[in-house]
Amino acid sequence: MKTALRLALATVLSTGAVWVTTSVPAASAAAEPLRYVALGDSFAAAPLVPPVDPADLKCLRSLADYPHVAAEALGAKLTDVSCSGATSGHLSTAQHSGTAPQYDALTPDTDLVSVTIGGNDTGLFNEVLGCVNILPQPHGTSCAAKNTAGGTDKVRARIDAWAPTFAAVLDGIARRAPHAEVFVVGYGNYFRTDGCHPAQPFWKQDANHLQGAVNHLNTVLRRTAEKHGAAFVDTYAPSTGHDVCAAPADRYIEGLIPTRAAAPLHPNASGARAVGKALAAAVRAT
Repeated sequence: MKTALRLALATVLSTGAVWVTTSVPAASAAAEPLRYVALGDSFAAAPLVPPVDPADLKCLRSLADYPHVAAEALGAKLTDVSCSGATSGHLSTAQHSGTAPQYDALTPDTDLVSVTIGGNDTGLFNEVLGCVNILPQPHGTSCAAKNTAGGTDKVRARIDAWAPTFAAVLDGIARRAPHAEVFVVGYGNYFRTDGCHPAQPFWKQDANHLQGAVNHLNTVLRRTAEKHGAAFVDTYAPSTGHDVCAAPADRYIEGLIPTRAAAPLHPNASGARAVGKALAAAVRAT
């Protein structure tokens, strides 16, 4: 772990402890908070979860998104530039008029970076809308059948083709924040096995196809992170049982028609909190 991150975390975790030695420099107790920059798309920004971040209304970013939860747990100073709809290209170019490229938030003094990206680059979440079937089979079209016609899964192929772009993203972060620890935060459990049609309007083979694509994206994120010295934060396990088919009060991911304040098929406040806690735990454990 980088020296600054180790020192700051030691200070946070030791708060309230009784020191029994005088060998620890007094300066360590006054370490500055971690300088944390959060990059990413709407999974990070948690659109429509109140309260809204007034710093950039176009990004539909929440002050209760997972970066804010993690920052509070770590006692970190957060710069959150995650933005709904972001692709990896928006890390280096402006997404909206008046919205700076996300990379601009990184400096050589940055201690900690989190990033969730890829869902928009690979068209994964656009696929979801094409998989909606209100009526039971056979009254509709299976997106799983369409996307795997000919023996190749077109969605997974797009994810594989995007992997070098994500590698370049991690290289870009390392150049701009060379002393930072980088945490790649994966996407969660959206659909349980076979889904729950008609409560959520996705046929079972399509629910399995969609979650399989999310899982494949997470695998690419994990492998690429490991090759580039970054840590991967699994959010699938913490969200198991809290998918769109769960009872409304138990959901971390809202369904096609949200039952709580959140964008459809995005984390609600409970989901953002769970992901933020998972990130904070990963930072402490690194």
